[in-house]
Formats: sequence, C-alpha cells, structure tokens
Amino acid sequence: MRANNLRCPITKRFETQQDTSEQKETPTHIRRATLLDMSQGISEACRPERPAGMSPKRQKIVICIAGLTACGKSTAARRLAEKFNLKYASGGTALKEAALKIGYKPSGRGWWESAEGIRFLKQRARDPELDRRTDDYLLKLAARGNVVLDSWTMPWLSRKGFKIWLEVSAEERAKRLSGRDGISNEEAKRAIEEKDGRTRQIYDRLYGFKLGEDYSPFDLVLDSEQLTTDEVFDVLSFVVEHLVLRQSR
Repeated sequence: MRANNLRCPITKRFETQQDTSEQKETPTHIRRATLLDMSQGISEACRPERPAGMSPKRQKIVICIAGLTACGKSTAARRLAEKFNLKYASGGTALKEAALKIGYKPSGRGWWESAEGIRFLKQRARDPELDRRTDDYLLKLAARGNVVLDSWTMPWLSRKGFKIWLEVSAEERAKRLSGRDGISNEEAKRAIEEKDGRTRQIYDRLYGFKLGEDYSPFDLVLDSEQLTTDEVFDVLSFVVEHLVLRQSR
C-alpha cells in the first residue's frame, strides 16, 4: 500500500519513480519521489553499522544540495545550516580558495560567470587535481557529519547524506542571474550556458556522471521554478524536520 504523496500548497505533486506507466511529464520532465520512497531511503542511509548489543546513538546529519547555476542552492543550504545548527560548506567557495592560491582574484557572487571565472574553469579542465583536492576536502566534512554541503559533486561522490536537487529551467535561472548580477538577460543566458557546459565536461571526464541529466543519487528533486526563496526554504525545512532529523534520533 502506497503512502500519501507529500503535499503542500506551494509544492507540486511528487510522482513515484517506479510507476513509470502512470507518470505525467512535469514542466521540467523530472520525476518526483513519494514520501515513502524518501523515508525508506533515509532509513537506509542513517542505519547505524554497529555490532549487536551496542546502544543506539544519534546519527550525524549530512545534507547535500545541488542544482545548476542560479537555482538557489547556496541560499537554501546556508539557511538550512543556520536553522538546524549544522556546519555549512560550499564546493564553490572551496574552489574559489583554490583559485586564490594560484593567482586568481575571485570576488563577488558573479565571479564564476566573469571572464576570469571562465579562465579558471578552463584551467580546471586542464588540471583535474584542483577539483580532486576540493572534493577530498568535502568528503572529509561529510565523514564528520552534521553538515550541509552546497556541492555539485557530493551527491555522486559521497555515500552519506540526504541529497536534494533544485530544478529550475535555464530561462528562469538566466532571469535570476540577470537580476542578481546586474547584467542583461542575454548576457546571463550566455554565462550560464558556458559555465554549466564547461562544468558538465569537467565532471563527466573526471568522475563520469552527467550533471543535470542523472538524478539517480537524489532523495528529493524539487521543481522550484515558481517558488520564492522563502517557499523553497519552507519545503526543505519541512523535509529535514520530518524525515532527516526524525530518522536520525
């Protein structure tokens, strides 16, 4: 017997991933997971590996949030970390620190889309160690637990955690980037296309996964196309409170 689907006035219906014969395409063609599917996944991820007879202990929390450029993942991750008293770590920030060490001058939210940011992307493609070192650092944080990771790679590389993908169309993300960085919509579209395209190539060559195409690692895919940042935060807070934290106790 199937559990009722997770519903909220500001969310769309979550479709089961298994019953493909009855699925309808969403505007972004992303399948939804039922509350039961997510709960079972969290139970397995949080199941303690300990010998019989040992007393149970509270499991450490790991949350991974991913999504393409300007989807709102960093804002959501920071707010969740603050609300639930978890450490926040950003793959983008770690890569900026790596860029700083080799002579770049990363500054501001729009640096990745700038000419210098694109040059660094090209250097990352030539030197995979820049990404490997960053991802090793994030994997160590995941191993320690009690952290929210804002990262494109951790959902695939880490076996730990509850993994969330924020799905937003390229058109909407360009609109958000344009407003955020004070550039034209056309400039924003070109910046997103180049940044996301080069990043996809880096991770495909380095790790073999398809960023923005492969959703298999994720426990929750949220279509946040028409949601405000507060609404995204409310939905994710609900999920964390009622599934992730409850399963860890």
